[in-house]
Amino acid sequence: MARRWALWGLIVGLVVALLAVMVFLVREYEEAQLLVQLERDAASMGSDVRAGLNRSIQNLQALHGQSPTPDLWLHQSAAFLSAHREMVHVEWRDAALRPLAARNTPYIPRLYAYRPRSDTQVDVGQACSNASRLSGPAFSPSYFWPLGPGHGIELLEMCLPLMRDGQSDGFLIATYSLEGLLREMIPPSALRGRRLAWTEADGTRLTIVGNLPAGTPLVHANHLLDLQGAAFLLRLEQPKAPGGWLPPVLTVIVGTLSLSLLGAIGLLVRDLRRRLVAEQRLAEALAFRKAMEDSLVTGLRARDMEGRITYVNPAFCQMVGLTPEQLLGTSIPAPYWPPEQIDEYRQRLAVRLAGKVLPREGFESEFMRSDGARFPVLIIEAPLIDAQGLQTGWMSAILDLSEQRRSEEQSRASQERLQATARLAMAGEMASLISHELNQPLAAISSYATGSLNLMAREPHAGSEDSTIRTALERIQEQAERAGRVIRSVADLVRRREREREWVTAQALFAAIQPLLLLQGRKLGITLETRVAADCPPVLCDRTMIEQVLLNIGRNGMQAMPPGQPPLASGLRRLCLSAEPVASTVAHKAPEWVRFVIADHGGGISQEDAERLFTPFFTTKPEGMGLGLNLCRTVVEQHGGMLEFQPHRPQGTVFRFTLPAAKAL
Repeated sequence: MARRWALWGLIVGLVVALLAVMVFLVREYEEAQLLVQLERDAASMGSDVRAGLNRSIQNLQALHGQSPTPDLWLHQSAAFLSAHREMVHVEWRDAALRPLAARNTPYIPRLYAYRPRSDTQVDVGQACSNASRLSGPAFSPSYFWPLGPGHGIELLEMCLPLMRDGQSDGFLIATYSLEGLLREMIPPSALRGRRLAWTEADGTRLTIVGNLPAGTPLVHANHLLDLQGAAFLLRLEQPKAPGGWLPPVLTVIVGTLSLSLLGAIGLLVRDLRRRLVAEQRLAEALAFRKAMEDSLVTGLRARDMEGRITYVNPAFCQMVGLTPEQLLGTSIPAPYWPPEQIDEYRQRLAVRLAGKVLPREGFESEFMRSDGARFPVLIIEAPLIDAQGLQTGWMSAILDLSEQRRSEEQSRASQERLQATARLAMAGEMASLISHELNQPLAAISSYATGSLNLMAREPHAGSEDSTIRTALERIQEQAERAGRVIRSVADLVRRREREREWVTAQALFAAIQPLLLLQGRKLGITLETRVAADCPPVLCDRTMIEQVLLNIGRNGMQAMPPGQPPLASGLRRLCLSAEPVASTVAHKAPEWVRFVIADHGGGISQEDAERLFTPFFTTKPEGMGLGLNLCRTVVEQHGGMLEFQPHRPQGTVFRFTLPAAKAL
């Protein structure tokens, strides 16, 4: 069947090709002959125009010879223009191109009514300059001359130098109409059924003579008319010859051969048409199905009764990161099964192959991409039934749940952040309430201490016990006032009030917290060291809050060194506080920052705790609230500095923060 189709197709193709070639060759021959004839006619018309111009120049010379004076010249030129319709204006000018006599054609009475003749002086001057140089007639390029709104003609200037008795007698200037040259110098019979036009070198049409029906296919020929000082293209157009019949003998031969094949072709047409219709419908159905499958974001997978994959759609391939060639034909275990769950998936597949009905809502599982990444999926399966109603496998729809899980995780994280924010707000309210309530007992403690000191001052005693009591009362008064300042600073921080800052030296900051750290250090057996660089400048800060930052971080460092860790003999049971200026990156410039360093030799901070160290309510101490370090970082950042930490060698942690130096402002 296929060979017969090929044979008949070859025969029909050869016949059609032969007929097409014959028609093409005949048409090409006719058009070539027409174009050759058209080129000859265009050349003949160009020769007619050139000959006509030569005759008119001779007639102009004769006119001047018969009319030596301007008055006589004007009288003779009127008759001359009536006989030569291609000229619209003639004039006689002296050697300086000043007009002596001029005459317009009677056929265009208002030639220079819209614009004066003086506007053509440039074209006339160019033509006469060429004529003087050549000692003969010269032409100017054509120009458009308006006759009124929306009307005008294309004109051409010719300048002829005049001689009388061997002396220059000026110039004779003739203005030609391009349309008049075509109408007067070419026989009307040569233009019948044709269209003739003057064109420029770029194809712009200057004037047209003759009309042809619109939309008619045309053939054209160009002829270059080279005049002295100007060049024009003469374009001749003619309708293409209508297609004729092939010669009778060839028609009979081709017709006989075609009729002999008509019967066989007719038998094949019906079967071919039916087959084409069936193939078109099948192609449309396949294209529709392919478009649906490619547009799905749900993965589709088909397996036969043995568990081999027989079909996957692009969404499923993109989901598991494998190509269809890598998936089709694979069986157990599937390449996208996690290795640690292969046994579980084997049992699940065995249940399906056993023919048990699956729930329509599907089940969740876990797949593995080609790069090893795991992702959760929702699988919905149904039996795959063929056209005879027999089950041939299973069709599965797989949904990637990664985005859903990510959204759930983001929602959970948002809830946790909201809860932390609520707890922070509650902590702020509690801090404000506690600061308000504690201010009164602290004020009372300070008042009692002040009163006791005043009483002892009125009744002085020389005993050493009185001196000890006085010292204790002074310490009570100092710490009560300090506690009051801390509470007021915390309240201002919670309320976002503007706090007063002052210039404070690092020695003064260390001296303020040293008694409290020494007291805690004695209990834990920890030595306190303070070092301040000799060239360390003062810092601008809220003194109370910075003292609290140093005290908080210092106490945390001591608490990180429980008794026995590190051993006393190692010499590492010490807390070191130091301050030094940060050198400027610009030479000969004062330091802009002062760095405070608190170093301990405790157990250090794990990587997991380091990521959440400044998170509100995160703490590693059973009695801690998780707000100390967060508050310390907030205070340092409000001063323009930065709080950071890193491991301390050989063990422990180093906290650093910076404050603006006095010379930086």
